[in-house]
Amino acid sequence: MNKISKSDKIVITGGAGFLGSFVCEELQRRGYTNLYVPRRKDVDLTNEAAVEKLYHDQKPAVVLHLAAEVGGIGANRDNPGRFFFANMAMGMHLIEFARKIGLKKFVQTGTICAYPKFTPVPFKEDDLWNGYPEETNAPYGIAKKSLMVMCQAYRQQYGLDAIYLLPVNLYGPRDNFDLHSSHVIPALIRKCVEAKRRGDKQITAWGTGQVSREFLYVEDCARGLVDAMEKYDSPEPINLGSGREITIKDLTELVARLAGFTGKIAWDATKPDGQPRRCLDVSRAKATMGWTAGTTLEAGLNTTIEWFAAHEGNFTERHFTAT
Repeated sequence: MNKISKSDKIVITGGAGFLGSFVCEELQRRGYTNLYVPRRKDVDLTNEAAVEKLYHDQKPAVVLHLAAEVGGIGANRDNPGRFFFANMAMGMHLIEFARKIGLKKFVQTGTICAYPKFTPVPFKEDDLWNGYPEETNAPYGIAKKSLMVMCQAYRQQYGLDAIYLLPVNLYGPRDNFDLHSSHVIPALIRKCVEAKRRGDKQITAWGTGQVSREFLYVEDCARGLVDAMEKYDSPEPINLGSGREITIKDLTELVARLAGFTGKIAWDATKPDGQPRRCLDVSRAKATMGWTAGTTLEAGLNTTIEWFAAHEGNFTERHFTAT
């Protein structure tokens, strides 16, 4: 493993986004002083020439690749081709030029959408190839999983220290609360907070509520990513999760209670549920780098609800369905 110094240039793609902003803060807390965040309006990471110029101009020693084009079930259904191309192209160009310049460390974030639809619970990293992903997000998941193969191949052939991490569904302050493209927790939080303010007697959620998910508080994930940058050097992927499974029905009732919404929750079973269950085996992260999640779901939801309520005026009203 190449030793990373506090003054090494670190490029964080997606560093202005939800997870990326917390990763930048975690890096700064640990004393890293030379950070660069490429903005989408300035650098099109799907363009090979733009990525080559980024490496030439910034001369990074480390790249944390967090940028992605992604959304909830609705966004995945609307954009399967774009999500495959954009995520595949960004990672492919970044990894190739990392190899060409002899980067010290490349950190690729993956997605649990890469796991097979019927993966036994809890998901173990060795199960990644035992089936096809859930159909609504398969193009996104397969693009991301292909980048894991590229990282492993480049490590084998070129000696590139590239690692691959699989964060579970994230939530927390600064999340995407856009009601068309958001994931389930921010959608539910917005729906419950706004319904309470308006005095609505009912909210509607997608699906049956019977599927299960696992959620990881964003600051715990940021800490895990930086831990991996500093401590992990292996081709094997690592799950990052809380290890707690909850049904969407129970989650919805929990969010409603914490947000103070006392009305009825109606379920629209004509809408897709997505993958039946998601819960990760997180033992590899603990064994290899001593990382575990430190924030309970209730504590993280309370913090996120408080943040959204304080910033509610920044979000425009529009019709939506929770994803």
